[in-house]
Amino acid sequence: MTATAHAPAATAPQRAAERPGQKARRVAARRRRTAAGVLMAPFFLLLAVVFLVPVGTAVWLSFFSDDQPGLGFGPERRVFVGARSYAAVLGDPTFLSGLATVALYCLLYIPLMVLGSLALALLLDSGVVRLRAWAQLGLFLPHAVPGIIAALIWLYLYTPGISPVIAVLDKADITVDFLGLHTTLPSIVNIALWSNLGYNMVVFYAALQAVPREVVEASVVDGAGPVRTALQVKTPLVRSSIVVVAMFTLIWALQLFTEPMLLSQSSQMINSRFSPSMYIYDAAFTRNNYSLAAAASVILLALTVAVSYGVTRWTSRTDRTGRTDRTEGAAR
Repeated sequence: MTATAHAPAATAPQRAAERPGQKARRVAARRRRTAAGVLMAPFFLLLAVVFLVPVGTAVWLSFFSDDQPGLGFGPERRVFVGARSYAAVLGDPTFLSGLATVALYCLLYIPLMVLGSLALALLLDSGVVRLRAWAQLGLFLPHAVPGIIAALIWLYLYTPGISPVIAVLDKADITVDFLGLHTTLPSIVNIALWSNLGYNMVVFYAALQAVPREVVEASVVDGAGPVRTALQVKTPLVRSSIVVVAMFTLIWALQLFTEPMLLSQSSQMINSRFSPSMYIYDAAFTRNNYSLAAAASVILLALTVAVSYGVTRWTSRTDRTGRTDRTEGAAR
């Protein structure tokens, strides 16, 4: 026979002593959950008001359309049309052309924005620039100008006959049509860069301030010059900030609207459906087709979410691969 040891049963005083402790832990956990709920409530309220409700409304509108029976003389009524509006949007060549335009805009704008703002931040962090605070202020000031005002300023500079820039170029026998067939998109990219370069530079500069100074000093001791220190030491340490800036730049680029809308007043190269956002505006407020505008909005939202998710997964996979390689290299 095998003897089996049994733990001594807890006495009544021990159980009485354990119950108040467990109750206190439960009360503390409940208070923490309540505090977390109170602190998170404003976020979820704003999320519902400014995002979930508008998205839900757009999805609902996209499945209905206003119809007037009787050759247009009868009373208007709302009818369920299913996915007809989505098929109309995806089959519209002007919408697909707007997507292609925005894709080309992203290919031009995003690399210039990320690399340009990062280069300025590295230059300021290196200590080469004098009057650093004034330089930061001067670079950030264009971002303080509202987007509509910035577009109006550059529209004035792009318009022949009134632009001092074009007048100076004409005196030098240089003819440039900033709103021509091949220069319209670069001109729009220039406006966006002028407006947002300083803001992203501040984001990168703040991230560079968190880089341990001893790491930079160690690279200098090892013989690394300023350029090598910036590219091989500082830049990898602010990689997360680079990903965030690239992500937000991508999201804003896909919603291109203000600059081409204002420049369309002076350029025949920009029509009312130049970008998906302009297509949505034209469908809603020019053609009064809210079902079509809602369907285009949902498609643009889905495209933005899909591209953002793909970029996030790709950067996460790249980051994990880089960490694995560094770990294996350290193990060797």
